[in-house]
Formats: sequence, structure tokens, C-alpha cells
Amino acid sequence: MKALLSHAPGGPETLTVDELPDPVAGPGELLVRVRSAAINYPDVLIIEDKYQFKPPRPFAPGGEIAGEVAAVGDGVTGWAIGDRLIAVPGWGGLVEKIVISAKTAFRLPDSRSFTDGAALLLTYATSIHALYDRGDLKAGETLLVLGAAGGVGLAAVELGKARGARVIAAVSSEDKAAAARKAGADAAIIYPRGPFDKDGSKALAQMFKEAVGPAGADVIFDPVGGDYAEPALRSIAWDGRYLVVGFPAGIPRLPLNLTLLKSCDVRGVFWGAFAARNPKANAAHVETLFRLWDEGKIAPVVSATYPLNRGGEAIAALAARRVIGKVVVEL
Repeated sequence: MKALLSHAPGGPETLTVDELPDPVAGPGELLVRVRSAAINYPDVLIIEDKYQFKPPRPFAPGGEIAGEVAAVGDGVTGWAIGDRLIAVPGWGGLVEKIVISAKTAFRLPDSRSFTDGAALLLTYATSIHALYDRGDLKAGETLLVLGAAGGVGLAAVELGKARGARVIAAVSSEDKAAAARKAGADAAIIYPRGPFDKDGSKALAQMFKEAVGPAGADVIFDPVGGDYAEPALRSIAWDGRYLVVGFPAGIPRLPLNLTLLKSCDVRGVFWGAFAARNPKANAAHVETLFRLWDEGKIAPVVSATYPLNRGGEAIAALAARRVIGKVVVEL
């Protein structure tokens, strides 16, 4: 089988398409014929050895897949050859065939394409856990979403509206603002590119404050980090919840006096650990996501697709922050 492999730490240009023997499903596992693999920010980090997990090389990036069951391992019930599924293996998805634990797979309805299915689980499951569990977002509250045109950002916009919140989207360009408004954002603001000096940070904080209104943002969804974090925190409401989702702009240092002055919480969001620790709650979230999808309240946005031999280009596009929604490699 063909696989896009990382043989040494480096950028997307270091990935090569190689031939590997087909894997074999063991007890409790499924062999999956991969049809699509979505690209996410962890794929940018993992090939550079900057992610919290460092698989032994050579390995394939690609943490999110959709495909068909090609073989069923011993002890697996409820799955048959040809069944359609989605899963988040973490890495290894940019291959023609992959072995996954049957417990991690979710059925993909026949009405949904493999490409859309591959783009659903990681971003929307992260965002629903962030907003509904960690953020305790309620109807009528104000939600500020940073990086609102990315995969998790657009998901947060849609899920915030589905919850009945007022959603303010913060993005870096007008085309991204248009995408956020199309996803349902009540308003969109365009912030400048960091890094920021002291005056720039104050100006950004004022931009956030004006956007969310005098009462502040009840929940702030931050998948960006870096110099954007403190200005956003300064716009939080009394008893607000600041959700730490990711750090493509760098790991920020927050002044904790702000949490005292606003009586607010800073809450981490680690969906992968949540899904492993509480699979029943995660499965209930996935069921909710499919229901909201059927109701037209959410819909994955795939802005571009690539063949396997150009999978490195897909990762490069995400690294350059040129992507609206998701990019997907089709096999």
C-alpha cells in the first residue's frame, strides 16, 4: 500500500510517498480502507517533533479518517466488511489502509461523503466538548471565538449558535470574516497579525471589548494563543470562562490578576484525553453532532482537497494559516 511518511523531523516538504506492506487487523481491531483523511494543526506539529506525542519513525501523519471496513479482527462485533466509518487515530491516516481499535470508530451514514465525514469528528467533537462541557455555554450568553474561520473555529461558531448564544467571530481577513458570518456569527471583527507591542496589545483588547459589548464575553474560545490571548481575556465578563484550545500563535503567558479582577475561570480543553477517559460522554456528543448535521445546524466546510502525493501541500497550507475550515486528502 502507499503511505505518505515522515522519516525525519521537518516540514511538509520532507514527507515522501512510500510503499508499505498492508497491515493486518488484530483482536479488537478493524482494518480500514482509507478514503479521505482530514488535515489538522497537530499534523503540522507532529512531523516536526513539536507535538505532545512523538510516534516512532517512519510514520504517516493524518489524525482523522473516513473509510470502509476491509477486515474485522477477532472479538469485534457490530462491524462488517464494507461498513463506512469515521475515526480519529491521532496519526497514521495518510495511508491507503490503517488498523484502528474498533472502539474508536463511528458509523458514517450513507448520505454523507467520505470527504465531509473525515472533516467532522476532531474539530466538532473538540468544539462541542469545549463549549458544552468545559465552557458551560448557555442560551443568551455572548461567545467570542478567536480563529473563527479555522476548523475548530467554524465549528465553535455553529455550535454556539445551535446553543442559542450570541457569537462574535474574530478572524484575520475579510474572506475569513465572510466565512464566519456564513456559519452564523452575529458579528465578525478582523484583527491585525501579531506579534504586538504594548500599544498594539491594548488596541486589540479594546477591539475585543467593543465587539462583545460592555458586559463582556461570557465564554471565550481560544484556539490561537500567542499575543491574542491576553487582549481577549481582558474582554471577558464577570464569572466568564476562558477556554484554552490550542497554540498555533505560541503558548501565551496570562496575567493572573485579570482572573481575580473578573472572577473568571481559565479552563483547558483536551478533547483526546476526554474521549479516552469518558467514551460514553464522547459518543453522546458525536450522536448530537450527527443530529445537528441532519437538522442543518452544522456542516463541515472543506475548502480544498488534495491527492495523497500532494498531502504535504495540504499540511503546508494549514501551517501558513491560509485554510478556511478544513482541507482533506482524498485517496
